[in-house]
Amino acid sequence: MQVTETASEGLRREYKVVVPAQELDAKVGERLNELKDRVRINGFRPGKVPVAHLRRVYGRAAMAEVIEAAIRENNSKIVGDNKLRLAMEPKVTLPTDEAEVENLISGKSDLAYTVAMEILAPIELADFRTIELTKLVTDIGDKDIDEALERIAKQNRPYSDKGEGAKAEQDDRVTISFVGKIDGTPFEGGSGEDIAVQIGSGSFIPGFEEQLIGIAAGESRVLKVSFPENYLNAELAGKAAEFDVTAKSIEAPREVTTDDEFAKSLGMESLEKLKDAVREQIKREYDGVSRQRLKRALLDALDERHRFELPQTLVEQEFEGLWKSTLEQMKSENRTFADEKTTEEEAKADYRKIADRRVRLGLVLAEIGEKNAIKVTDEEVTRAIVEQTRQMPGREQQVWDYYRSNPNALASLRAPIFEEKVVDFILALAKVTEKPVSREDLYKVDEDAPAA
Repeated sequence: MQVTETASEGLRREYKVVVPAQELDAKVGERLNELKDRVRINGFRPGKVPVAHLRRVYGRAAMAEVIEAAIRENNSKIVGDNKLRLAMEPKVTLPTDEAEVENLISGKSDLAYTVAMEILAPIELADFRTIELTKLVTDIGDKDIDEALERIAKQNRPYSDKGEGAKAEQDDRVTISFVGKIDGTPFEGGSGEDIAVQIGSGSFIPGFEEQLIGIAAGESRVLKVSFPENYLNAELAGKAAEFDVTAKSIEAPREVTTDDEFAKSLGMESLEKLKDAVREQIKREYDGVSRQRLKRALLDALDERHRFELPQTLVEQEFEGLWKSTLEQMKSENRTFADEKTTEEEAKADYRKIADRRVRLGLVLAEIGEKNAIKVTDEEVTRAIVEQTRQMPGREQQVWDYYRSNPNALASLRAPIFEEKVVDFILALAKVTEKPVSREDLYKVDEDAPAA
């Protein structure tokens, strides 16, 4: 093998590789000798097929395998000999001229190809002990508990029939049957029987629930609405529709007293136990928000402290993914760049900065993990899969099989676990000071904060 470096600019490397035809032919001979004892060809006893005959039958296929293996091995040797750290898989360019390809496959010419590689720049990690961070903490007051209990009570309040002749009001529950039509024709999924609708819940498309106000049991109405432009079903999005509705019953919500009996109706021993559970839930919620804000501040600090050349192919891939997702979301929500008070070019520039930041932080976190032997265990991945199965009751085996048979899906679970472990490692070294804040300040959105 002969290797010649033909380009070295920034993080880009390119090599021309030549593998002599004699070397390829010898490899083909070895491959055919391996096949001799395994193939079955009419007219020949097992293991007695002449290599020359095998070459006529399998020579081209064997050469293709040898070429593929030679490229893989030679590229690996180039990386090892030059101590390169690749940003992505090497890009190989083979001859495309039909005559050249034919001579190569038939063993008449050398294998000559070019391989382009993009490498990772050295990353000098900062001293994490110099990072100073503020962790926002919020106390849970009686007001937080009372507001949460009020929401729970409202979600679980009973209803009672309003009686004959009563008409529906805001917050009432109306049981209806309906048939939806577009241009006078019923559409798929637009009909329902004995469907309970709480007026004001926002469960139906805009304008539907409001038109039920004043309806009485046994009364029929035609409700005229339009599906939102960003409706999930694209065939219905933006279209005007009419619903023939008949009310079956009208129920009014009853007041709920948050006492021991109410707690027991929810499966708790007492109101105090319910309050304890609510407090724990709020604490988990506050801790989660606090963690996210602390993590963002840490990522900002890492971004500021690590400046190195980025592999532009990785940045471009990240940008393309972000940009495609953004355009699809804007289309589904019927928004324009003018609605966002920007232009397409300005938006692209902003998303390129986000892509640059994400790639930089991804490489830094990976470097920290590698330098400090931070690993994700199989047990941790298994726990993540179990958590996914719990979110889809009845489909546990299907979810389990999906992750176990899909390496990319498994990697999507492993990546965030790894990231959180690296973040924990850095936080243990950094100077973290707690700062008590109000709930409002904890949830305050920093509009100028960069995307993580």
